[in-house]
Amino acid sequence: MIVKERPCGRRASSVLGEALGVLLYEPEIPQNTGNIARTCAATHTPLYLVGQLGFKISDKYLKRAGLDYWPYVRMKHYPDFEAARCDLRHSRLVYFSAHAVTLHYDFSFRPGDCLIFGPESRGLPDELVVSYPGDRVKIPIDRLRVRSLNLSTAVGIALFEALRQLSD
Repeated sequence: MIVKERPCGRRASSVLGEALGVLLYEPEIPQNTGNIARTCAATHTPLYLVGQLGFKISDKYLKRAGLDYWPYVRMKHYPDFEAARCDLRHSRLVYFSAHAVTLHYDFSFRPGDCLIFGPESRGLPDELVVSYPGDRVKIPIDRLRVRSLNLSTAVGIALFEALRQLSD
């Protein structure tokens, strides 16, 4: 279910009572977004889509990857990062980037954090992270063999580590 964005003056009710949020900046592949939506449904985590999508919300591959869990997905689509940031201004931004120094399991997640991931083909743009300061975190991989993880895999790794820390 897609919820329309709220005016900037109101607190984001989607984050109230929720441990975390997942934000996908300009996702390109519908199957990845569908798999992430299913993970968000399973963990009661709101999913935020930002900017130009590489697919239509009605895409059959998106729907198929999310299976019959769509009624349990709380999803919002924002036209740009500024609108998302305004709505989620009470959340700490945690950017996942291959260029970060801090490893995800060494980072201390907090309730209300919003985990932010960039598009599959290029990752988060530096200008976005500079314009909206937050913490940068990376998932360690052998970069001599593999350029990147699948986006839905990376979100799963990050989200479940954050939930593990918050359950301690």
